[in-house]
Amino acid sequence: MAPTRVAAIDCGTNTIRLLIADAHPDGGPTGWHLERVQRRSTIVRLGQGVDRTGRLDEGALERALDVVTDYAERIRATGARSTRFVATSATRDASNRDVFVNGVRQRLGIEPEVVSGQEEARLSFAGSLLGARGGARRLVVDLGGGSTELVLGARAPEAAISLDTGSVRVTERYLADGVTSAAEAAARAHVRDLLDRAEEVMDLGATEELVGLAGTITTITAHALSLTDFEPDSIHGSRLPLGTVLASCEAILRSTAAERESWDYLRPGRRDVIAAGALVWSEVIGRVAERTGEAGRPLESAVTSLTDILDGIALSLADRADQRRD
Repeated sequence: MAPTRVAAIDCGTNTIRLLIADAHPDGGPTGWHLERVQRRSTIVRLGQGVDRTGRLDEGALERALDVVTDYAERIRATGARSTRFVATSATRDASNRDVFVNGVRQRLGIEPEVVSGQEEARLSFAGSLLGARGGARRLVVDLGGGSTELVLGARAPEAAISLDTGSVRVTERYLADGVTSAAEAAARAHVRDLLDRAEEVMDLGATEELVGLAGTITTITAHALSLTDFEPDSIHGSRLPLGTVLASCEAILRSTAAERESWDYLRPGRRDVIAAGALVWSEVIGRVAERTGEAGRPLESAVTSLTDILDGIALSLADRADQRRD
C-alpha cells in the first residue's frame, strides 16, 4: 500500500507545531509508522494572559496567525493529502476564540478543531505509543503551557483527565514575580489539588511506566542528561531514575536567568516559564512515586518521549484515510 502524506498541526498555549509525514501501515501498536517529511515548532505564546483575561491577546493572535500562514505554505508545497489543525488549552479557554478559528480557516482552508481535554489526552496517548514495546500499564503525562493531560493505560487509554495547570498558567498565576517561598507553596498547593482530582478518576498506584511528553519535560530531560544542546536521539526514549529527574527539576526551579540563558537546549520562548513547568513535573512524579510505593510496586524511573499529541494527530489522519479506502 502506498504511504499517505498527512499534515498535523498542534496549537498549544505556548507553541504551534507542524508535522508533515508519510504514514506507512505496519504491525506496531498504532498500526502505522510515520516517516517525517517536515517537523517545525514555533513558540508564539498564544495563551499570553488568557488565564487572567479570558481572551486571546491581539499581539499573540497576530504572531500565531503569521505562523499558520507559513505552515499553510509548507503544507501546499509538500502535497499533503489531508490536514488536521488541533487547538488546545488556550483556545478552549478564550472568549474570543472565534477570531483565531476564522483566521486559521482562511489560511488553511479547513475547519480548525478546538478539542476537549479528553480528546487532547487521547491523541497524546496515541502518539506516545509510536515505537513502544511491551504491554506495561503506562501513565502518559503531556505537560503543556495551559493544561496537563494524564492518561493511564496499556495499549489504549483506560482513564484520562485534563488538568488546568501548566508552565504558562502557573507562571502567570503564581511565579510572575519570581520563585519566592510563598509563591512556590501556593503553586504546589494548586498542582496538588488538581492531582487529588486526577486520583478520583484513575489509580496512579497502578502505573508501571511513567512517560513524559512535550517541551517542558524534554527540556528537563536535556538538563538531567547534561546535554550541551537539544539532542533528539539522546532525549527520545531515555529512561532516567526519578531521583535524577527530581534533582533537575529542583535545579531548574532555583536557576537564575543567566543560567537559563546559558542552556542551549532551552529555547528563549521557554526560559521564563520552565521553572513553573519543572515544579509541575516534580509534583506529578512525587505523587506517582508515593502511590506506586504504597501499592508495593515503587516506580524507579521515568521515560521521555518525543512522539506526542502532534504524532497522534497525524495518526488520526492516517486512520481516516484508511477508513475511506475501505
